[in-house]
Amino acid sequence: MTKQYQLPKGVQIVGEMRPGFEHVLTYDALELLAILHRKFDHTRLSLLQKRLERQQAIDRGDLPDFLPETREVREGDWQVGNIPDDLQFRRVEITGPVERKMMINALNSGAQVFMADCEDANSPTWDNIIEGQINLKDAVNGTISFASPDGKKYALKEKVAVLLVRPRGWHLPEKHIEIDGEKVSGGLVDFTLYFYHNARNLLKKGTGPYFYLPKLESYLEARLWNDVFNLAQDHLAIPRGTIKVTVLVETILAAYQMEEILYELRDHIVGMNAGRWDYIFSTIKRFRKLPGFLLPDRGQITMTVPFMRAYTELLVRTCHKRGAHAIGGMAAFIPSRRDEEVNRVALAKVAEDKKRESEDGFDGTWIAHPDLVETASREFVKVLGDRPHQKERMREDVQVGAADLRNFTIRGGKVTEGGVRQNINVALLYLESWLRGTGAAALYNLMEDAATAEISRAQLWQWVHTPEVKLDDGRPVNEALYREFLPEELKTIRGLVGEDYFAAGRFPEAVEILNELVLSEKFPEFLTLLAYKRLR
Repeated sequence: MTKQYQLPKGVQIVGEMRPGFEHVLTYDALELLAILHRKFDHTRLSLLQKRLERQQAIDRGDLPDFLPETREVREGDWQVGNIPDDLQFRRVEITGPVERKMMINALNSGAQVFMADCEDANSPTWDNIIEGQINLKDAVNGTISFASPDGKKYALKEKVAVLLVRPRGWHLPEKHIEIDGEKVSGGLVDFTLYFYHNARNLLKKGTGPYFYLPKLESYLEARLWNDVFNLAQDHLAIPRGTIKVTVLVETILAAYQMEEILYELRDHIVGMNAGRWDYIFSTIKRFRKLPGFLLPDRGQITMTVPFMRAYTELLVRTCHKRGAHAIGGMAAFIPSRRDEEVNRVALAKVAEDKKRESEDGFDGTWIAHPDLVETASREFVKVLGDRPHQKERMREDVQVGAADLRNFTIRGGKVTEGGVRQNINVALLYLESWLRGTGAAALYNLMEDAATAEISRAQLWQWVHTPEVKLDDGRPVNEALYREFLPEELKTIRGLVGEDYFAAGRFPEAVEILNELVLSEKFPEFLTLLAYKRLR
């Protein structure tokens, strides 16, 4: 290995060192990664074990509640720390993977914030992870550009969105880097490489190292991130509190600890986001064995059903009480280039969703496509005018108890043949896309990421493994029904994508993975953990 590729003691790069990777996988950046790994990985693994223990307790009937041991935090008089000027106005936030062309389009979209996603919208192939860091570095430097095969060129406009980066969650490993013979946390890799290479440059430009934190399930997991931030800032001689984060509340257990999470990160946190799709997945995962628990077809789980309404209203109240921004959920619609009627109906639904969020007190919202910026912004302008946020709305009228977050009643809810087929179809299409290295998949005019595939397979698992579940026509939902529908949906997919694409794709592997996810006696925690073994 040449001098430029020298590695810190105990660090091994298992992935291929392609040209350009040495600018990201530098000695000093990997040295910081090794420090963070050695200091914090034991805590990370112990917290993941606590998740499993908490699941066992729920299975025994020990339902989640607000924690008595942290009552003083909830009743205390405190606020989150300072919020930088460029994070005060967050009306519309666009998200997407760290893919070069999509990043340029997102930064140029007219949205106030772009969340560059190393997690659910990014298939974590080795090339995607490191090329994503190269793209982020170029974006920070203002030099990112792209030329398509047809000759079209993409470059940044003068005014671009504020950049936030979402690292992978605590549960995901990065198998291409080992430290002392151990695989490292994917989240630590994503955070460290971005922070080390860009923090000082961002500060020179009048912004900062800003992050979105995913999949937290407890305030102790937030505390771990806070400890990581402090050590990393000290290492670079950057003042503590320079890093700013927004936490995605996308697990039902985190909903019971929102104030505690804000408190643990109070020097670094500026807001919380209602990560609606992962929240539904988390709910199914955690309560799948609860007697009487059954969610209907995914399309019937709207934001106005009791448990989703309670969660989002509590989020707004909690954030505003502590001086933090509340950011609404994703609008995943991708406008059609051919069917204006599809667009008319879908955009009306997007507008209705953003109207509800703005009137509920949210300070901003999420979209997945640049063409939705105008629709989302229009609804917030009606409520906010030219104000950057509405944190003065304390929502003291909201009274959400522990049982309200578990009110899973959905009037008229049912499991249908169409719902089962849709789950099989979407899960297969997404898994195949993910295996090919595409984590943000355009399916049926929606931008799907891992969260919707997680909902699909989790529902299938619960329906198949719960004897009393029946379709609305009376047929039992069981393994036989699943195996009947699976080849039929595969045939539908073949017709959708075409013979050549189907033959060249990784659909047989997607079927194998989905079968394991749905038919295993033990519920797999994350499909990305299972499928990661097959990534090239």
